[in-house]
Amino acid sequence: MSWRVTVPCTRAQGEAIAQTEDLLPEADNSPVVVADEPDPDKPDDWVLHAYFDHAPSEAEVARLRELGWGDPQVEELPETDWVTKSQQGLSPLRAGRFFVHTPMHYSDRPETTINFEIDAGLAFGTGQHATTSGCLEALDKLERRGARFANVADIGTGTGLLAFAAMALWPDARSIATDIDPIAVDVARDNAAINGVKLGHGKGELLLAVADGMGSPMLTARAPFDLLIANILAGPLIELAADFTKALTPDGTIILAGLLNTQADAVAQAYEARGLTLRERGHGEWPVLVLEAAA
Repeated sequence: MSWRVTVPCTRAQGEAIAQTEDLLPEADNSPVVVADEPDPDKPDDWVLHAYFDHAPSEAEVARLRELGWGDPQVEELPETDWVTKSQQGLSPLRAGRFFVHTPMHYSDRPETTINFEIDAGLAFGTGQHATTSGCLEALDKLERRGARFANVADIGTGTGLLAFAAMALWPDARSIATDIDPIAVDVARDNAAINGVKLGHGKGELLLAVADGMGSPMLTARAPFDLLIANILAGPLIELAADFTKALTPDGTIILAGLLNTQADAVAQAYEARGLTLRERGHGEWPVLVLEAAA
């Protein structure tokens, strides 16, 4: 048998889980902890699910309570392959010309789309969230309008999906994808193999690295970029505005996501103050900002 502990949390608390190591360091067998956004109409109301292979102790439940804000709910679950079950519940996503699916939906791949197989796993960015799908649509629009890029950076790559999409649209570009979470970089590497994305330093190849923001010698060596993608959070996007702008070519483009509509003005202003022009604001609760440097 297995057990699940569910704790209400905010979006910030949920996304912090990916950056937290040893959530329960004293546990004999650490649980698998995932965050979920159950209601898109309530974007700040998330929940944490912790799956145990043993009945959780009072101390373990108390530690999980500290990670959220509400009372934990403890359930004993029947024997189930929860990874397979979760993937069955994720429908394929169509965004622009992209079709993103889990392994359970491989047979649903259309012949006329750019297809990516992304596991529902440990890294953020399966395509299901509006921020990721919005970035895919923004990339698609840029290419259809004639944009051409030769040096691409995807900051906070998660599963690697956005870097893969950019490489599919601009196959001769050199690309680098980074994340603060080493697990996410490992996941992106696995997904690259699944999707036939070539890793390396040259044209048409993807370089992967662990980095906090722009703090990587690999990013420094690769800059300046004519396309920079960052699907993270509003606070870090504002904090990184100076670093992102310095890493951009004089006519470069930045795609920013991970922010709520109420945060869009503040994020846009941080980049406009550094000479960039807002070209697209996107729509909905999770807008995607497309900004361009003045040539």
